[in-house]
Amino acid sequence: MTSQSTCDVLTFNLNNPACARAERQLDYLAARPEPILVLTETADSAGCDLLESRFSEAGYSVTFPRPGRGERGVMIVSRLETRPLECGVGYLPHRAVGVSVDTGGGALEVVGLYVPSRDATESKKERKRRFLEECRQVLPSGKEGARVILGDFNVLEPGHSPRYRFFQRFEYDFYDWFGQAGYADAFRTHWAGSEYSWVGRTGDGYRYDHAFVSAPLLGELLGCSYVHEPRTMDDRLTDHSALTVQLAVAATTPRLVTDPRRAEESALALF
Repeated sequence: MTSQSTCDVLTFNLNNPACARAERQLDYLAARPEPILVLTETADSAGCDLLESRFSEAGYSVTFPRPGRGERGVMIVSRLETRPLECGVGYLPHRAVGVSVDTGGGALEVVGLYVPSRDATESKKERKRRFLEECRQVLPSGKEGARVILGDFNVLEPGHSPRYRFFQRFEYDFYDWFGQAGYADAFRTHWAGSEYSWVGRTGDGYRYDHAFVSAPLLGELLGCSYVHEPRTMDDRLTDHSALTVQLAVAATTPRLVTDPRRAEESALALF
């Protein structure tokens, strides 16, 4: 099988869709150029079942540890062969999901995170704090290996503009940990201005969705940008903007897949 010259990754918050919206999300996601899709805010629901089954039936590699009742998690969908990657997060493990793919330069690890949101209650604060602390303890250093960690982190960078009093030090500390551990904010390596992936009803913007690349992978980072269309289109697909990361690494193990939008009639296509 031939390789492709880049191995791009898209993170997209599904917002736990009902079946009708999941069908529209499927149409959009199947047309995206990125071979790896990290889908956050999944659930054990009919809409996520539809996405999992349609992608799987079309030959995609689908990694989806099902969250328990009332919980949310991550699904990774790939047109490349993947191997399960143990992230080591024991608390809410369905929110930290990883895969490894083969490239010309060795294994590329992709880790998707869906960090719990919270309100002002102590129980929700503690839940989020515990998950973030465990991630900091068990996720590998960014000083070694080719790795991208991305998803909906529900945290802001310390210099975020505007500044919101609601966020606490432990949340900013999680963002800072990536730099201390040897990772680089993929978006910030190319852009200095304010851009938001979620906008509240009052028009307040938040950059919740992030992608961090390990130091050995930084030289292969071609770009990183938000894709606002799913959030801003008239019949919007989700309440978050997507985030795409372009990596100049050659993926060597494509799968033979069909179009999941027309799985029963699509001709085989090699990506």
